[in-house]
Amino acid sequence: MEYPDSSDFSTLGLYLSEYAKLKCEEGSPGPAKAIVEEVRAFVKDAIQRIQSIPEDAALKKEEPDDLPSIRALREDGPRRLWKELPPDDVLTDKTEGALIGRFSGCILGVPVEGDTVEDMKAWCDYTGKRFPPTDYWENVKLPHVKNVYGASRYEYKKSYMRSVPVDDDIIYTQLALLILEKYGPDFTTEDVARMWSRYLPVACTAEGVVIDHLKKGVPIGRIAVTDNPFRHWDGASIRSDGFAYAAAGLPERAAGMAYRDAYLSHRRSGIYGEMFLAAAQSAAFAVKDPLEAVAVALTEIPANCLLHRDVEWALDAGGRVKDHTDARRLVEERFAGMHLVGVNNNMCLLIFGLKIGGTDIVKCLSETVAMGLDCDCTAASEGSILGAVIGKKEIPEYLYRRFNNTVDTYLVDQKPFHIDDMARRFIGLRKRIGPAE
Repeated sequence: MEYPDSSDFSTLGLYLSEYAKLKCEEGSPGPAKAIVEEVRAFVKDAIQRIQSIPEDAALKKEEPDDLPSIRALREDGPRRLWKELPPDDVLTDKTEGALIGRFSGCILGVPVEGDTVEDMKAWCDYTGKRFPPTDYWENVKLPHVKNVYGASRYEYKKSYMRSVPVDDDIIYTQLALLILEKYGPDFTTEDVARMWSRYLPVACTAEGVVIDHLKKGVPIGRIAVTDNPFRHWDGASIRSDGFAYAAAGLPERAAGMAYRDAYLSHRRSGIYGEMFLAAAQSAAFAVKDPLEAVAVALTEIPANCLLHRDVEWALDAGGRVKDHTDARRLVEERFAGMHLVGVNNNMCLLIFGLKIGGTDIVKCLSETVAMGLDCDCTAASEGSILGAVIGKKEIPEYLYRRFNNTVDTYLVDQKPFHIDDMARRFIGLRKRIGPAE
């Protein structure tokens, strides 16, 4: 797939703005303002013309947005993996493991989210840290700068950490828990919208579009396709975990819940990403190899969609990937031009991480973070799969000791969560569904 080259748009926009200001300072504001308005009108018209370009009909046929059509295009799959639930101690170990794996991957990746591999390595060289990182960061760039969620960057330093700091890759798992507890496993997309309006104060990209559109009264089914160029990004993918935990061992059920969640904000690959991860995280509770969970998850999305093809490519190419540098190079070659928070490119990095590390969670998370792109999201989702496979007992204690069983939140009117309590509540939801549905 060849993307248009827009790499110089930021520079062109900056020069346009600054030269216009320069001409104002030189006493010629009128002509400068007229040209800027002319460009603004042209860009708005170009956006509308691009939006009106017809979709490729053949690909659209393979990538439907409604659940019955999605399921009709799946490969044969197990759909459910358990005939009965495992003992409570096993289910608790795996659920806590999945939560800890998610939190660990996220917090390892947050301080370097979006950095290039070269920038990460240079920072490690400068601070004397091993690269790829195998423990949380002792030093972070711009430590006193706050993120959009209200947390200062120094809160992600290992020496400061007294709990799991806030991040969107974490609070959506909390929000899924609240959705499921209020509406049950048969919740609707409308229910998701109600809970977002109630609890979610701030969001970015597609999720930010949702919050804005809900305030404007845009119909639920139109939100994802109205002024939303982010609907194929990975924002929905990071919301999969809670639905997987509540449907552990039931990948089809987990993917169905993920679909209803994703439909609020995303379409096509954006939806399939959340369905795929929910199915993989659900299957991970019942298998011994994380790549077996990936194989199960592929049977829950359309067999000929781009995401399915790309994950299959990553599985086939995995033998050529020795470390993070190989992984990033192959993904850059295949997805040149795709945004760094795209679904397909990041999902392939997740697969490469599992290929490299197997069931060694430290190696997997370390190499995946070092691959870059949206590395906190990718490592978090990967950690969730691995944690469910191996359980808390097999996760090195240093990865979660500083969490102190506490998970911060920026959800409205919610106190910090506790890992053991979250696990207990998710297990309670799983038991409501029944052993094998």
